[in-house]
Amino acid sequence: MAALRLPALTSILTSSSSSSSVRLPPAIFPLKHRLWLPLRRPFSAQSTVEKVVAPELGDGKAKVVDKDKDRVITPRSQDFNAWYLDVIANAELADYGPVRGTMVIRPYGYAIWEAIQEYMNVKFKETGHSNMYFPQFIPYSFIEKEASHVEGFSPELALVTVGGGKELEEKLVVRPTSETIVNHMFTQWIHSYRDLPLMINQWANVTRWEMRTKPFIRTLEFLWQEGHTAHATAEEAEEEAMQMIDVYTKFAYEQAAIPVIAGRKSRVETFAGASTTYTIEAMMGDRKALQAGTSHNLGQNFSRAFETQFTDENGQRQHVWQTSWAISTRFVGGIIMTHGDDAGLLLPPRLAPVQVVIVPIWKKDNEKTGVLTVSSSVKETLQAAGIKVKIDDSDQRTPGWKFNYYEMKGVPLRIEIGPRDVSSGTLVVSRRDVPGKQGKVFGISMEPSSLVAYVKDKLNEVQSSLLERATTFRDSNIVDVYSYNELKEAIAEGKWARGPWSAGDEEESKVKEETGATIRCFPFEQPEGPKKCLMTGNSADEVAIFAKSY
Repeated sequence: MAALRLPALTSILTSSSSSSSVRLPPAIFPLKHRLWLPLRRPFSAQSTVEKVVAPELGDGKAKVVDKDKDRVITPRSQDFNAWYLDVIANAELADYGPVRGTMVIRPYGYAIWEAIQEYMNVKFKETGHSNMYFPQFIPYSFIEKEASHVEGFSPELALVTVGGGKELEEKLVVRPTSETIVNHMFTQWIHSYRDLPLMINQWANVTRWEMRTKPFIRTLEFLWQEGHTAHATAEEAEEEAMQMIDVYTKFAYEQAAIPVIAGRKSRVETFAGASTTYTIEAMMGDRKALQAGTSHNLGQNFSRAFETQFTDENGQRQHVWQTSWAISTRFVGGIIMTHGDDAGLLLPPRLAPVQVVIVPIWKKDNEKTGVLTVSSSVKETLQAAGIKVKIDDSDQRTPGWKFNYYEMKGVPLRIEIGPRDVSSGTLVVSRRDVPGKQGKVFGISMEPSSLVAYVKDKLNEVQSSLLERATTFRDSNIVDVYSYNELKEAIAEGKWARGPWSAGDEEESKVKEETGATIRCFPFEQPEGPKKCLMTGNSADEVAIFAKSY
């Protein structure tokens, strides 16, 4: 199948929305510094001839033929952004959409998102929320009702002005978020305190007209879940907002193996229309921060704008207290940039579409049947135990090609079965997170109960290893600072700066202007003892974390 030739996805990273020109990818690095992989590369113009192994012939010998294009992955240390795009392309996670700044999420990338959905759906329902759906088109007048909301979102809005060949009486907004339309409906559904709390969630797409985009991290359209709740008291709303940021935090640690820092956003960084925004901040492989999920206490800002009221137990009319919270397909990008290496993806087992890949190995035709029969039996054993397993019994590629391919796809474990393994009743297991011979173990018993226990144990080890590795990386790149000069030095070195802060919005803006860093959050976990603001020298109650971010 011929590769579709499209402009490099790096072109959507440009800031100009009016230019129609396509910018080429970064300069090609010397070949000796690049990892070669036999896969398509739709996000880049770089390519060379691929060596493909034809099916084995009767003499048991494979013939090498030229086919299609060979693809490469740029080393992370040389160009992190090029590496990221290479991994997305070669792992077949996404492709470039026909509209600038959009992407098509391919099956393997969507399977990661589905794993996130499956976990989150259970947690949302356990905490009392029900799924539903709201329209994608929102009257522009709704957006205008909450002043800070319209101010915050106006630059990103996509508007519909013509429908059915006629100019619309009122322009429509393509959903950037749903607080306004949710409140419109809540006003019709909520009448009494008996209707509260009202707690819903929707899985949907949203559109924000970003000028600088990056696949999964920031695109014109993306997928997410957005929860919306209404409560009778301020205390209930605050408890809900905190509960949901805790759900996100546990997901990041326990499923994605990403050691996020949970905390409160500064006033400058608070969601438009919210009273308080809580966040989980993750450190990527290039040490930039990624806002991986947010939970907003909306107070009564939207309920007052939309007159969303209820009659309390005393017969008095009150405005409801509300929250909203969301994570998106941005988390997929976060997983790539947290765990990936020069070989490609490195997926945490609990979110991996394929946890174990079985590679049968044979040289002669009379060995093939026995190897494939045993491989199928091993697959059935693991599947019955709830393990997501795939067998690659194709004979168009060599075992070595398959090893590289599934390492690049980030499959946590690989099982190798050859004629000798069939005879001995054992197999070979390789860990994706431990490269080379060090991660390979021989002589693992095929006896079902023993094999299942071993594989599950190794998957848990990989999961824990990824979290431990990411935590060590994060902690070694956070610097405690006590003056503005120290903060600037830390940011200049590409690290996160953590220091006491009690200064105002003007000083915060100065930090951003002069260093490019923003306050990512005031962490929930705070050091004890007296503190002095690193900017003003005045007393400070808490420390803040500053970093450059996506």
